Amino acid sequence: MTASAVHLVARARVARQTRSLAVIVVLAALVFAVFCVSLSLGDFKIPVIDVVKTLFGGGDHATEFIVNQLRLPRALTGLLVGAALGLSGAIFQNIARNPLASPDIIGVTYGASAFAVLGIVTLGLTGVAVSALAIAGAVLTAFVMYVLAWRHGVSSYRLILIGIGIGAIATSITSYLLTKARVEIAQQALVWLTGSLNGRDWSNVRSLAITLVVLLPFMVLLVQQLRILQLGDDTAYGLGLRVEASRLGLIVIAVLLAAVATAAAGPIGFVAFVAPPIARRLTRSAGPAMIASGLLGALVVAVSDLIAQHAFGATQLPVGVVTGVVGAPYLMFLLARTNRVGSGG
Repeated sequence: MTASAVHLVARARVARQTRSLAVIVVLAALVFAVFCVSLSLGDFKIPVIDVVKTLFGGGDHATEFIVNQLRLPRALTGLLVGAALGLSGAIFQNIARNPLASPDIIGVTYGASAFAVLGIVTLGLTGVAVSALAIAGAVLTAFVMYVLAWRHGVSSYRLILIGIGIGAIATSITSYLLTKARVEIAQQALVWLTGSLNGRDWSNVRSLAITLVVLLPFMVLLVQQLRILQLGDDTAYGLGLRVEASRLGLIVIAVLLAAVATAAAGPIGFVAFVAPPIARRLTRSAGPAMIASGLLGALVVAVSDLIAQHAFGATQLPVGVVTGVVGAPYLMFLLARTNRVGSGG
């Protein structure tokens, strides 16, 4: 390689890194702006500047109570749920090298939902117990999916197809449980299934924050291995990577992120599906774009919850309704685009 070619490659790398950093800064600013606006709106409106002052300890007692005690837990839960789903989707899609491989498409969140509904309908559970069952359901679903996809290794194609099949089974179980439940119990389960941030408190914030803090170091360690896995299994083996061990570790992290997010707010659909590809497009990155995916997931949930709370007057919608309205057309667009280029089967 000539000196000029090396120089061009170096310039391209610097330009890509600069663009990625700029996108991350802009996304972080947008997340903070939407976060402050969400804290300012409600039955008692507070100027955004007073919200910012309160967040940094400068508000009066009344504003501090409304912002910190009543509105902040819900807003923080939404941001952390969105970030967890964005990161989970980025890991799944980059492992499988397929934009359809997100936890809400390949069955992980459906398994969590089936277990949660089982707890609500048949055991009469609420609160933390339902969240624990949702996490157990997501983990068990992922384990069964991985075992069934194993054939001297796990191919992304088998993983996606088996995940979709398991998701269909879990959805059928959920529907059966709802048809057997009393109307008031079924209504309670349906609210959870839609994905909602209503009534979220500091316990939800703590569980999500602890999970992200614990998983973040492992995720940082495995991101480089994720970049190598994107090159294909044969290349990864040639570079000395323990492919199956790395893939399993990444899947465990992605499943735990999706499980805890689902346990905290229900299955908020399409966030994990839309955030990573948009993040990669914005950063023009061939890599996983993890930070941008997490920020974009947080932004999608924050904006969706803002719309759900305030766009329809006195009627408040579950946040999952809004993300579904955004995500379903994107899924159809992606499938249509894939078929146009001849790779959709």
